[in-house]
Amino acid sequence: MSPGIAQIGQRPLFEPDWVPDNLDRIWEATVEHLYLTGVSVGLGLLLSMALAALALRWRGSYGPIVALGALLYTIPSLAMFAFLRPFTGFGAATAIVTLMTYTVLVLVRNIVTAIDGVPAEVLHAAEGMGYRPWRRFLEIELPLALPVIVAGIRVATVTVIGLVTVAALLGRGGLGQLILTGFRLPGTFPTMIVVGVVGSVFLAIVFDLLLLGTERALTPWSRRKAEA
Repeated sequence: MSPGIAQIGQRPLFEPDWVPDNLDRIWEATVEHLYLTGVSVGLGLLLSMALAALALRWRGSYGPIVALGALLYTIPSLAMFAFLRPFTGFGAATAIVTLMTYTVLVLVRNIVTAIDGVPAEVLHAAEGMGYRPWRRFLEIELPLALPVIVAGIRVATVTVIGLVTVAALLGRGGLGQLILTGFRLPGTFPTMIVVGVVGSVFLAIVFDLLLLGTERALTPWSRRKAEA
């Protein structure tokens, strides 16, 4: 760590020399940020797919599922940390469960909306061609619904990347740990705060573009339709 960090007093907004001296620390924080984001979004997607399947099978369950997702979405992350701590401890598990809950509302809504948005005439044509329900879902409905589903994953991913920084209060905040440490040092250390904030924004932009590119690669027909 740069010796200037220990000094007390006014500091410049950004000290470039600190970055190359602390690349290992920045990389470690970035890897943890990616880990928390990936696991949280992945588990949230699995849970949301199960809930969406339930809602599509029994339509009466959609309202309660969305209401539950909305309730979880409105709970402040700090309150959720405090609630889960006695059950999941003070660490990554609490952060992941909390972050996962913020994906449910967006993903369930998008999955159900996407499947419902498949044209009825397409479904009828598939039935006429002898497609069984699961084959029709995997080969017809899911590919057509994919753009809307991926759009939901993009929103959930960007949201979680931002919320991971709050998990620094649990000692598991990825780049948020740099932000928190920068504020806690005597006189504050703006460089760490800037690196943490810029890093988080950069990750959000990169993953949003990656998911957008993945969507376009998997659904070339939608792009051709938009260009027509």
